[in-house]
Amino acid sequence: MPIYRIGEDLVFPHPSLAEPDGLLGVGGDLCQRRLLLAYANGIFPWYSDEQPILWFSPDPRMVLQPRELHVPRSLRKRMKQDGLTIRMDTAFRQVMQRCRTVPRRGQAGTWITEEMLAAYQALHEAGFAHSVEAWRGDELVGGLYGVAIGHIFSGESMFSLETDASKTAFTWAVRQLAVWGYELIDCQIHTEHLARFGAKEISRESYLEGLGTLVHRPGRMGRWDFDPGFHPLGLG
Repeated sequence: MPIYRIGEDLVFPHPSLAEPDGLLGVGGDLCQRRLLLAYANGIFPWYSDEQPILWFSPDPRMVLQPRELHVPRSLRKRMKQDGLTIRMDTAFRQVMQRCRTVPRRGQAGTWITEEMLAAYQALHEAGFAHSVEAWRGDELVGGLYGVAIGHIFSGESMFSLETDASKTAFTWAVRQLAVWGYELIDCQIHTEHLARFGAKEISRESYLEGLGTLVHRPGRMGRWDFDPGFHPLGLG
């Protein structure tokens, strides 16, 4: 299949036209309207500094239904004892920066470019991108960020400076999203880490069928915060 050139017009080819590895198109920009159009159609940017902007729509797609979250017993135990404070949307840029710079096992470099930092910060300020942070006192020790449109949350990246800090933040986020009525978390591609939480692979066709309905349901805009008294393990 051809790799499509994305021009100045705000339009993408249909995701079914992507290459076997999910690559759909090259070019364009990361303006807010284009990013929102991409996510609403099951497409996301993924590239590194030395590359042009690359747009992907993988098949299969890794997804998690919030109400089907599985919290491993060892993580439950740690969450009851570790004393971390979990917050939403208080350090979005810091979370992105940490996701960019904290080393990852088996990976060299990062796909979070300066261009992406600026673009997703703008999405955050517009109420579409959100961070969930794990704090040890005044120190940010873990977290994640993603994009929310309608009733779907697309996770982008996470980091940890302490064991299970990002997993704790993820658990808090998913359980709160379930309470808010969000029906799907897009995890994009398969990882064993996400599979242990209950995420599953579905076909791109199935993902796109559900996406059209979810993105048009009214979601939570603006700055996010946990509900008063909320705790993912029901501890009050």
